[in-house]
Amino acid sequence: MTDVLRYAAFTTDPAGGNPAGVVLDATGLDDAAMQRIAAEVGYAETAFLVPSDEPRRFTVRYFSPLVEVAFCGHATIATAVALARRDGPGELLFETQAGPVPVHTTSVDGEVRAALVSVPSRSAPAPADDVAAALAALRWAPDDLDPAWPAHVAFAGVPHLVLGARTRARLADLDYDFDALAEVMRERGWITLQLFWPRDEHTVHVRDPFPVGGVVEDPATGAAAAAFGAYLRELGLVTAPRRLTLIQGEDMGRRSELVVDIDPDDPRVRVSGSAAVIG
Repeated sequence: MTDVLRYAAFTTDPAGGNPAGVVLDATGLDDAAMQRIAAEVGYAETAFLVPSDEPRRFTVRYFSPLVEVAFCGHATIATAVALARRDGPGELLFETQAGPVPVHTTSVDGEVRAALVSVPSRSAPAPADDVAAALAALRWAPDDLDPAWPAHVAFAGVPHLVLGARTRARLADLDYDFDALAEVMRERGWITLQLFWPRDEHTVHVRDPFPVGGVVEDPATGAAAAAFGAYLRELGLVTAPRRLTLIQGEDMGRRSELVVDIDPDDPRVRVSGSAAVIG
């Protein structure tokens, strides 16, 4: 039987954050077996590692209950914390389908934290027809969007549609057409929608529907957090190294905190957080 660890990422509370499955040695598992295990675990993603001949270097694949994705941030954080607890903190390298992802782990007073560095990120305006289709499936009106924040498709390993809500109340009231949004996203290759409302210049509230993975909503999405960094950089809002805290999962009772570091001169984005053992 395959040993599956269970962690909640971007939190120190097992009842918070985004649950992820972690298989530290998936040697010998084929695609069908990994997909079956991920479906049985039922979390947004389960990470499967195959160790390499080099120490602290792994091939990593990520499966949702329905599909494989090229990169998953919260499962990366969960996996890195699990490895740090087993092998001690330090540097890791994850070879993902999106590209190599370095991860640094530390332990302070018993709390293990991990920081991933994304693949080169980018962001570009979303076509108007695509935005209209997404809004219809979300059951949002065009004036639910804040005109100060243009709709973009941002990428830091996988693509996300980024939409700025006009109010915190609009963001909190998420009741979308699951099948319709899944179809819109599949047609365009989006992994999640990054819906956001900035509380201030340092803190942003976000929500991420993930119907293409069979999940209504992610309580924490590290890949989208990195992509959000690319979005801000493309808008010219990162003129010096900038740190943000993204609050996610609050409206679904699983509060998460994702720390995002963006450098105007580096297309990669750093995303960090803790993870707690479930059970």
